Amino acid sequence: MSVPASAAKRPPGLAPDVLSVLNSVFGLPGFRGEQEKIIGHVTNGGNCLVLMPTGGGKSLCYQLPALLREGCGIVVSPLIALMRDQVAGLLEAGVKAAVLNSTLTFDEAAAVEARLLAGDLDLLYIAPERLLTPRCLNLLGRAKVALFAIDEAHCVSQWGHDFRPEYIGLSVIAERFPDVPRIALTATADDLTRKEIIDRLGLAGAPRFVASFDRPNIRYEIVDKQNAPAQLKAFISERHAGDAGIVYCLSRAKVEDTAAALTKAGIEALPYHAGLDARMRSRNQDRFINEDGIVIVATVAFGMGIDKPDVRFVAHLDLPKSIEAYYQETGRAGRDGKPSSAWMAYGLSDIVQQRRMIEESSGAEAFKRVSIGKLDALVGLAETTNCRRTRLLGYFGEKASTAGCANCDNCLSPPKLRDGKVMAQKLLSCAYRTGQRFGAMHLIDVLVGRLTERVQQFGHDKLSVFGIGRELNEKQWRAALRQLVAMGHLQPDAEAFGALKLTETARGVLKGETEVMLREETPGSRLRASRTRSRRGDLASASGTSGEAGHPALVGALRAWRSEVARKRSVPAYVVLHDATIDGIAASRPMTLHQLRDIAGIGDKKLEHYGDELIALVKANRTA
Repeated sequence: MSVPASAAKRPPGLAPDVLSVLNSVFGLPGFRGEQEKIIGHVTNGGNCLVLMPTGGGKSLCYQLPALLREGCGIVVSPLIALMRDQVAGLLEAGVKAAVLNSTLTFDEAAAVEARLLAGDLDLLYIAPERLLTPRCLNLLGRAKVALFAIDEAHCVSQWGHDFRPEYIGLSVIAERFPDVPRIALTATADDLTRKEIIDRLGLAGAPRFVASFDRPNIRYEIVDKQNAPAQLKAFISERHAGDAGIVYCLSRAKVEDTAAALTKAGIEALPYHAGLDARMRSRNQDRFINEDGIVIVATVAFGMGIDKPDVRFVAHLDLPKSIEAYYQETGRAGRDGKPSSAWMAYGLSDIVQQRRMIEESSGAEAFKRVSIGKLDALVGLAETTNCRRTRLLGYFGEKASTAGCANCDNCLSPPKLRDGKVMAQKLLSCAYRTGQRFGAMHLIDVLVGRLTERVQQFGHDKLSVFGIGRELNEKQWRAALRQLVAMGHLQPDAEAFGALKLTETARGVLKGETEVMLREETPGSRLRASRTRSRRGDLASASGTSGEAGHPALVGALRAWRSEVARKRSVPAYVVLHDATIDGIAASRPMTLHQLRDIAGIGDKKLEHYGDELIALVKANRTA
């Protein structure tokens, strides 16, 4: 009953039945969005650029054409984890796939090369630095290559959020193999990054397929950073207890401290950063991928290429560098389409820290200007009082279909605005009168009339601005100050760490010519709203998706069976069966192999390997 993937290849001249291959190999009934157009274009020999959100089905856009075209599809991938998991999934589906990377011994690599030359591979994943070696280029020149897929293509751009120098050399593909179709794929790229991808990979004139960037199942929430560790523990305990999640921190020390604090609070959390012993790093990553309910606390080095579909939340304890980075990192939640959360704690210190890192970097002035522009756009997203999803989509040039999404904190609990002109004038005057040489805490001390040693040392208690802001508390002034920085009326001074100075636009505020509307929040209002409206049932209804389908006992039995099979085969559980497939089995309760075959995710090979066991499980839990 099984149809080997290699049998899916048709002789030149015959139109392949794309849908039958899709169903036979991958167990999918149809395409999503632009997939069919992309696959048809590449199968017919065309080049293209594909922008598709994480979890949107990018890999199918090159995997299926590789099966439909003569030869082997070459996939350029930057991470070993991505190669390993994708190849494991392809092998489970009966596709002849392999990798060429640094994990292979000389003999293992030689065996893969021999299979490539013999035409015994459908897909071969290669690291960019290996592909660029003369040996590998000569090898590919002797092989029959079906296509080149450059995954994570934003890595080629110096304007991208994850630039990798080795990607620049991939321009050699167009030069050495001009007649082989090239498909560049990424989940995040603004106009500047897209242009550089096209230029460096020789894709001028090739069509761009841009899917919607919307992830309606993800709830976006950005909270004021007060006590970030306590806020994080409350978020996980109240909203995602027992769920798999990723927590991002900027420093290695913060990663370890946060992981330890979560563990102490009874949350199973593991650290991940480049400073850890390689074996521990690998072990922690494998546990996160293979086990349920693990929280990984990591620097941004973690996650690209991680294909785990059931990550229920991504949390940021530090501000990322750009909207692209934020979108890519939050996109690791809810790849299976189920309700998930993107939560971030954010404060003024984040802006100051990121600005300082940009100013102190060794990049050219043009790079610094672009980086600051990207940071400002992210701060604008964090400070917006309107729908966050609309703002996020707008950054990527996509117009939201409605005025609000009903699945972000601002839509669920709209913030109130008030005329903040007088508050702004007091703050700006204070910064000016104190010489534009001090940070937020000192300015607030002066405004509220706090007679600290530092205030007295500089004589700031004698200034006219001393105590003019006693009507507000420290938290309110801090929020106002952060919003003025976000609006661009104040900015961190690159030459004086932590100091805030006025910008040109501040003049209009001080003269009363510029309107300033500030967000007004009652203490704890946003937290209460998120607690009352963000339970799992509400998440499900807001995103238009349902939670776990079918019968709980059968779902549990299927998950336990999957875990055991995954352990024996040394593959992640989702490589055996995705959660959506388990839900489909539990909901329909198939009693025959024919009925099981109709469930999405059950292709011919999986039916052959696991069909009898799955039917037996369903029958054993008939009364569940």
